[in-house]
Amino acid sequence: MTDPTTRLCHILVADDEPHIGRIIKMKLEQGPFRVSLAYDGQEALDFINSDEHLDLALLDLMMPKLSGLDVLRQVREQERFKSLPCIILTAGGDAKHERDALALGATQFLTKPFSPKKLYALVARLTGAPDEAGIIGE
Repeated sequence: MTDPTTRLCHILVADDEPHIGRIIKMKLEQGPFRVSLAYDGQEALDFINSDEHLDLALLDLMMPKLSGLDVLRQVREQERFKSLPCIILTAGGDAKHERDALALGATQFLTKPFSPKKLYALVARLTGAPDEAGIIGE
């Protein structure tokens, strides 16, 4: 449970597999995070463009309409999002996908399956939020 005076970091999780988004949302919301979900790349891009206070975007590589790399490319073209931490998450990533993601400005490239606890720690580190000390479960 978070302290009510703590500002919640706003995280966008974009994944076309709803159960993955829900798992990430449940884990992150154990800490100082507010999570919004998007289910395709266009929805993710629209959300990022409309939210002034987004702290981090977690983008699935393979989504309908726009891929995570397409979203990342368009986000990085905008000056206001140059420093937005963006994590690419994928089940089918290979070395080329990782190189492409990092070249486009991804902050991190993670493959599924992933440890929710490790993802939480990464998101906390990238947003400057407290780590998971005291949070139970994985």
